[in-house]
Amino acid sequence: MDLSVVLTGFVSGAALIVAIGAQNAFVLRQGLRREHVAPVVLLCVLADVVLMSAGAAGLGLLVERLPWLETAARWGGGLFLIGYAVLAIRRAVRPPAALEARERGAGSLTTALLTAAALTFLNPHVYLDTVVLLGALANGHGEDRWQFVLGSASASVVWFSALGFGAYRLAGVLGRPATWRVVDAVIGAMMLVLGLVLLLG
Repeated sequence: MDLSVVLTGFVSGAALIVAIGAQNAFVLRQGLRREHVAPVVLLCVLADVVLMSAGAAGLGLLVERLPWLETAARWGGGLFLIGYAVLAIRRAVRPPAALEARERGAGSLTTALLTAAALTFLNPHVYLDTVVLLGALANGHGEDRWQFVLGSASASVVWFSALGFGAYRLAGVLGRPATWRVVDAVIGAMMLVLGLVLLLG
């Protein structure tokens, strides 16, 4: 196993997953209220694993038949990542309103899971992030693409577990806009580097 590929997958996955948004805010709220945390975290992780795997498998087959897709995906992904980096850096400089993490929880387990699923699969960015971008990055490693997916999936496990199970203890810190400014700044830097790597690779 090439640990450098796994680490690259981890960093790439983290750069795309760790961003303030509806899904993360929901997981955070569930963690703060200690409501159905494990099932919600598991759903978010499994969704990422399925989408990342689909991207690696699907793009891999298409690239074998249509080599020009690799170039198109690399350029498209690189430009998208750089654009995403600009947005993240702008959020760090001019943050949105404070994250309302303490508002009323979802209630029943079914409602919580349906809400998490909707926030995951009805968000068009999730497909760009996991299927297209991570799929393109994974296929850039050829036969080692599944090691890249392993790293990306590990980032999902670490992030959602930390967000859900660590939320209650870190309620004060995670509820501060300043914390998300730092997170967005780091995300922006990582995405910018990844975008340049894709364009110059």
